Amino acid sequence: MEKFTFKYQPKLRMLSDDQIVAIHDRALDILENTGVYFQGEEALQVLAENGARVDFSSKIVKFPPKMVTDAIEKVPGSFRLYNRSGEAVAALGEGQVYFDPGSSGIRFLESDGRTAREAVGSDLVKIAKVCEEMGHIDLLATALTPYDIPKDVGDSFRVYALLKHSTKPFITGAYSAKGVRAIRELLAADAGGYDELKAKPRAVLDITSLPPLKWTEVSCQNILDAAAFGLPIETISVPLMGTASPATLAGCVLLHTAETLSGIVLTQLVNPGNPMIYGSAPMYFDMKHMTTSLNSIETNLIGAACAQMGKYYGMPVHTYAALSDSKMNDSQAGLETAISGIIASLAGIDVISGPGMLDFCNTFSLEKLVIDNEICGMAHRLLRGIEFSEETLAAGLISEMGSFGDYLSTRHTLKWFRKEPYLPSNVIDRNNYERPAN
Repeated sequence: MEKFTFKYQPKLRMLSDDQIVAIHDRALDILENTGVYFQGEEALQVLAENGARVDFSSKIVKFPPKMVTDAIEKVPGSFRLYNRSGEAVAALGEGQVYFDPGSSGIRFLESDGRTAREAVGSDLVKIAKVCEEMGHIDLLATALTPYDIPKDVGDSFRVYALLKHSTKPFITGAYSAKGVRAIRELLAADAGGYDELKAKPRAVLDITSLPPLKWTEVSCQNILDAAAFGLPIETISVPLMGTASPATLAGCVLLHTAETLSGIVLTQLVNPGNPMIYGSAPMYFDMKHMTTSLNSIETNLIGAACAQMGKYYGMPVHTYAALSDSKMNDSQAGLETAISGIIASLAGIDVISGPGMLDFCNTFSLEKLVIDNEICGMAHRLLRGIEFSEETLAAGLISEMGSFGDYLSTRHTLKWFRKEPYLPSNVIDRNNYERPAN
């Protein structure tokens, strides 16, 4: 994709062209005059050696505007993810939308629909196996943090579970400074070697900044390692409205932009051309209930706006959506998942993380994952739109049938009755009272 262009803006827009430019300009000003905190000493050294103004005592880094724009220019506009067989199954940055489960849950909802317990390793195996069968969950994710797995092998276990029990590409990440190196070894073994892994990546590494305007030592090291190995990176800025970010939506988008651009600079300094996704995980701090919602309508607006910024920079984009703050699979879970998933889809977001997640992204439900698969399928159908041709317009057929025609008996219907609609599974009940569902 081209850089600094409005050509790739989505159907659903939150920001005008002028507003996008204003946010970009203000972000450059913040990066140049306020700066960003980088805790990692090696990251500070890399930034200093390449022209950033680094105060090693405060660990604040200030970026000349050209340094930022040069880094943006180096990010590939698109890249592909591959399955276990080495087939390209996801083209990120090419106008497609992909869903993957939410990540980093700490609880698992039992099949009684009410009991949420600490997550264990076998739960992640179940998620991998169920995701493998979900036709509209395009990617996997290391969706849980199992409590029964020792922390020093936690990063490795989560990746190993997905590699063993699924063929799909996935989103993952490391919780430790050495985690990326361990993950790379597993991915290389699966791919057939380091060169094969670099040529046909199967995973994207989430690396999260800490608002406001901070990168921890672990995040710094993860960027350095992932970029050095040429692994795709998805930077995740988490603007938290009113606490660690401004209480305004526009302010959150601006803070997110500055944070994300700083991570892009570090990545591209280590490995120019490293594939990246412009990710986001906005949260609304509910001051009445003291909770952090990833699924309020405000977070959906922020996520869509952040995606517009990423598209302006000519990058694949990501957000969290198609999830719910509810604690069970109830009407709240359905309405929140569907609304946020549709908004993110119409916003043209390449990777939408969230299916299966409840309780502020803390609890994973297999039953919800299966239901969400239907929502994702409907979203995909929505994006396909209305096919418009002489054949689909069917003007000749309408004239032929007149006022008393039987369309059910025509070859046109025989051809199109399966192609046009989304055909849900038995999760969706379309029977009537006279013929109840099985």
